[in-house]
Amino acid sequence: MVFYMGFDQENIISIRDFSIDDVEYILKLAEKMEPIARSEKASNILAGKILGMLFYEPSTRTRLSFETSMKRLGGSTVGFAEAGVSSVTKGENLNDTVKIVSEYVDAIVIRHNMEGAARYVSDIVDVPVINAGDGAGQHPSQTLLDLYTMKRILGQIEDLNVSLIGDLKYGRTVHSLVYALAMFGVNMNFVSPPELRMPQGILHDLSKMGVSVKETTDIKDVINRSDVLYVTRIQKERFPDPEEYSRIKGAYTLDLKLLEGTETIVMHPLPRIDEISHDVDNSVYGKYFQQAFYGVPVRMAILQTMIKGF
Repeated sequence: MVFYMGFDQENIISIRDFSIDDVEYILKLAEKMEPIARSEKASNILAGKILGMLFYEPSTRTRLSFETSMKRLGGSTVGFAEAGVSSVTKGENLNDTVKIVSEYVDAIVIRHNMEGAARYVSDIVDVPVINAGDGAGQHPSQTLLDLYTMKRILGQIEDLNVSLIGDLKYGRTVHSLVYALAMFGVNMNFVSPPELRMPQGILHDLSKMGVSVKETTDIKDVINRSDVLYVTRIQKERFPDPEEYSRIKGAYTLDLKLLEGTETIVMHPLPRIDEISHDVDNSVYGKYFQQAFYGVPVRMAILQTMIKGF
């Protein structure tokens, strides 16, 4: 195991691998990175380094923010934004692709539709691997930027009241986030249709961690006692049954009228469909575009730590 002053992860695969010290290390470094992310300062700390970006699934924010982060630090990127433009179309398997790419780069960011793919890759290559989403599994860099957003906007993470809303069954962002929130003693509410409840395995884990969770199907049950409403879209691409998706889509829509008089902020990993009305965008409640920006300093902190070791 490689030890970095307060950070002891060789790869970033699952937030469950992290200690609270690991999380705090990245959040503190991200704050130092903000002036560079805003183009107020320049850095060449990763000059000459190359990041391999292997996106087997579509991505906008994650892919572009990793690319931006690498370039803001003076490095460069290679890779593909969809499997269809790679040798995967010729039948090349994941094993061969990542072994070849690892010979060209200093670290790999991978998004894949198969849960567990990132951990598999980390076991067969000799460069750091960063999980950018593996099926309905984990999305650890999203979790870190979510925590950073809460800390920057609300001044703390500890003891907040956070309500997670929407697709809790298939949503990898919430699957990662709840474990991190548990580390900080956050009070959690889960709001979803019965068909999209948080998986029982995760509920069991949270119970073992001493976390009390309240579940409901109605946003109105939680809106006045939430510091954060973390909204997720109903993910059509995760549903094995299209008819089930058709029954559930549009289950929740958060609008300005519903939010007025509350003291909550609204976050969303994006993209959204119809779960947040556009009248929330420029209100005091909507923080999801700011949240998306925070992906850059957080991922800069991740890349510097994983590639340079500090």
